[in-house]
Amino acid sequence: MRNFKMITPKVALTGGIGSGKSFVAQRLKAHGITVYDCDRAAKHLMRTSPRIREELTALVGPDAYLDGCLNKAAIARFLMVSEENTQRVNAVVHPAVAEDFYATGLDWLESAILFESGFVRYVDVAVCVTAPLETRIERVMARDGISREQTLGWMARQWPQEEVVRRSNYEIVNDGVADIDEQISRVLLELNNWGK
Repeated sequence: MRNFKMITPKVALTGGIGSGKSFVAQRLKAHGITVYDCDRAAKHLMRTSPRIREELTALVGPDAYLDGCLNKAAIARFLMVSEENTQRVNAVVHPAVAEDFYATGLDWLESAILFESGFVRYVDVAVCVTAPLETRIERVMARDGISREQTLGWMARQWPQEEVVRRSNYEIVNDGVADIDEQISRVLLELNNWGK
């Protein structure tokens, strides 16, 4: 009898600021799932990858790195000039993050701007974590110690929650009432039959 390798989908956990993606990622650990953090990985790779350093220097200019260290201020200035600049930086960083993700052998990743950035092309399934607007605002204000206005400003930079839900395959409601583990179990059960 031939042994067929099980096809496991690559799954992205996404959702707007304050939705509680990181909390859901922690709960996934209880189900034996480690979630790759794209944001943390991107920051690490921008600091350590020779290839990214070379490409960002060519793109941003010689001040992209100072004394071998990533110059965040120079990168930020470049990004703020235009959406095109943001896409150009993404075109350098995202493939490296995807390559790093695949190399880990993990099946789940966390990405706040999965659709906006186009990173969705690297996964098979999107799971959106949602929460009511006021709950999200309160969480961000408490977590970051910032004002309501600043929080709303951050939210305005991201896609509306409804649009992210519409494009996702699954939704996990993290409103402090709905049972997170029950929802995770339901998603995992369905993903178990993925590709069959």
